[in-house]
Amino acid sequence: MTAATQRRLETPAPHKAQQTELHPALNSAHVRFIGLGKTYDGKQGPVAALHGIDLAIQHGEVFGIIGRSGAGKSSLIRTINRLEQPSSGRVLIDQIDIGEFDEDRLVALRRRIGMIFQHFNLMSAKTVWQNVELPLKVAGVAKEKREQKVRELLELVGLQNKHKAYPAQLSGGQKQRVGIARALVHDPAILLCDEATSALDPETTQSILGLLREINQRLGLTIILITHEMAVIREICDRVVVLEHGRIVEQGPVWEVFGNPQHEVSKTLLAPLQHALPPELQSRLQPQPRSAEDAVVLRLQFTGAAQAEPDLAALFAALGGRVRLLQGGVERIQGHALGQLLLAVTGSSHAAEELQQRAGRWAQQVEVLGYVV
Repeated sequence: MTAATQRRLETPAPHKAQQTELHPALNSAHVRFIGLGKTYDGKQGPVAALHGIDLAIQHGEVFGIIGRSGAGKSSLIRTINRLEQPSSGRVLIDQIDIGEFDEDRLVALRRRIGMIFQHFNLMSAKTVWQNVELPLKVAGVAKEKREQKVRELLELVGLQNKHKAYPAQLSGGQKQRVGIARALVHDPAILLCDEATSALDPETTQSILGLLREINQRLGLTIILITHEMAVIREICDRVVVLEHGRIVEQGPVWEVFGNPQHEVSKTLLAPLQHALPPELQSRLQPQPRSAEDAVVLRLQFTGAAQAEPDLAALFAALGGRVRLLQGGVERIQGHALGQLLLAVTGSSHAAEELQQRAGRWAQQVEVLGYVV
């Protein structure tokens, strides 16, 4: 990339519309979508993939985009590097509208945006070193600088001893590490991850997410990832947006969306991470007590609104009687305590409604599920 091209990319003539339409609080956004829409030509007519997306992603954050298949995740992320041309609306990077970029400026833009994929996209006939080096060769980087860069990146992703290996000789996690190294060769400011862990086993997924978090912290990259796995969002992201049928249905800090999801799609995506009522207990629940010895079953939900973990000793003392923990747990996400507890209370002097009120001092949501013998 020539110095002139770099200057054109970084300092284009400002558009008055951009300056007046953006709220001052959004002027620091690294990536900004304004009224973004995308329509594809289908066999039976136009198919709308995105509708009026308004979204701001800040510098240095790890931002998650989640939704079910066909929600529009890939269409949205691919507008950032103009692999997809929006049908309406705008995409701004550092307050620059990229919709009017010519071919030279697009090339310069794409070198500032790295991308990793679900299926790695490695060249099978080339070694690890050659796969990482290839984009530098295409860009005309001198051999000495190429070698230095590839060496640094392979060390960063932990593959310095695999530089002569071919993709067929690597595990899935190692292939993805090669993909990450290749995506970083041009020192991008933004890293896009398109279902980067979907083809990996859980243990390998954890290692790749750990590597991405390290890269985010060490290099200060803005990372934007799309996934259908809420566990990935919980592990690495700062904020998340939920898409459904090409529209934003929910967004916010990860702890807030996980702790108290508002939309049915969010609740559905979170369901695999939450403890459902055990069938054995469900079959025994009664709406009314049959005797004084029956236990009141309470479900306590912690949404993260209170950062401190619940004081179980104080909670149990307030409930009185004998309190048993049937199921549940509390975890910390971004410094907030989230989770649920399923309790059975017997022998208390308090009625079910009062138990519910007393438990509400520690939990944000309390529900009386019924009674069991």
